[in-house]
Amino acid sequence: MTTSDPRLGMVAGEPSGDLLARLLLGGLKQRWPALQSFGLGGPQMETQGFEAWWNYDLLAVHGYSLELLLRLRRLFALRAELGDRLLKERPDAFIGVDAPDFNLGLEARLKKAGTKTIHFVSPSIWAWRGGRIHKIREAVDHVLCLFPFEPEIYQRAGIAASYVGHPLADAIPLEVPREASRAALGLPPDARVIALLPGSRRGEVRHIAPSLLGAAALLAKQNPGLRFVLPAMRGVRDLLDPMVAKFAGQFELEVLDGRSHEALAACDLTLIASGTATLEAALFKRPMVITYNMHWLSWIRMQRMAYQPWVGLPNILLRGFVVPELLQDSCTPEALAQAAQQWLDSPSRCEGVGQRFTELHQLLRQDTARRATDAIAQVLGR
Repeated sequence: MTTSDPRLGMVAGEPSGDLLARLLLGGLKQRWPALQSFGLGGPQMETQGFEAWWNYDLLAVHGYSLELLLRLRRLFALRAELGDRLLKERPDAFIGVDAPDFNLGLEARLKKAGTKTIHFVSPSIWAWRGGRIHKIREAVDHVLCLFPFEPEIYQRAGIAASYVGHPLADAIPLEVPREASRAALGLPPDARVIALLPGSRRGEVRHIAPSLLGAAALLAKQNPGLRFVLPAMRGVRDLLDPMVAKFAGQFELEVLDGRSHEALAACDLTLIASGTATLEAALFKRPMVITYNMHWLSWIRMQRMAYQPWVGLPNILLRGFVVPELLQDSCTPEALAQAAQQWLDSPSRCEGVGQRFTELHQLLRQDTARRATDAIAQVLGR
């Protein structure tokens, strides 16, 4: 390793952060082939040579109050142990990928000890919990922002920030590989296909998957020949399989081992849990029905702290209810099926939203790996 090849500590929580970190590491290794990275992450990061001391599964929490409180002691202990090891290893910089509730406290400790800290993916301070910007100022040397309106917010608060675009916009092709994805999944080219995405966390699957499966059963009755695919993330099949078994024979469903991008490219429509996956669906130009359901205490807290009427990323970025959102008490099979049927009955509406998503894709496609690497190089002074 040469003196120009940095050593980076990193933390990424859940599959979406793992994917974002993998794309970032790909860009970093193009500049610094012998770069070393280590910390807490997942299998996608490991394909780029990341040394995972702990797996991101340890950070998986559904909701914002009761679920978190039940695991708070363990998370604090993990963060303390991880901080001790990072301080001993003395990386050139630490990059926290999303997971702000975990990463900001860790970053504050590392920054105070003299380690350069970078946060990749701005916390949604423009959507809720805006007061966190003071904590971010204390914890972070530089924020890498995925959306174009975010850097100005940080600059007003005296925090260095760069717009780098969204790495998924680079990774997902502008032209959707629909036919190839259908062939890869064994789906007929002329079938109507709905993708069910209940989330990657166990709590999300527990709260959301039954409503999605119930909606699928209702839609299948109204639309003979309709087919369904359900990408299942690692670690949730034991929850999903009994749910799926309850609907055996009611509709044609294939549960996939991951492969969410192929499912989104192949489908005509998706019923999808709010989160990063909704942006992926938009980048695949797919109409969608966004849904979410959580513990009622978590929901009350979210409602009190929200600043805007939308929760889905496509709606937030396009500043309107471009796609329907059915949340909490509205996350029912009947409501989901009705909203999905409206998409199926209106090809022109589907085409219109696809055009808006194409424009969004072009806005977010900024060669994120290069931009982020340039910003990180400036922080490192290399």
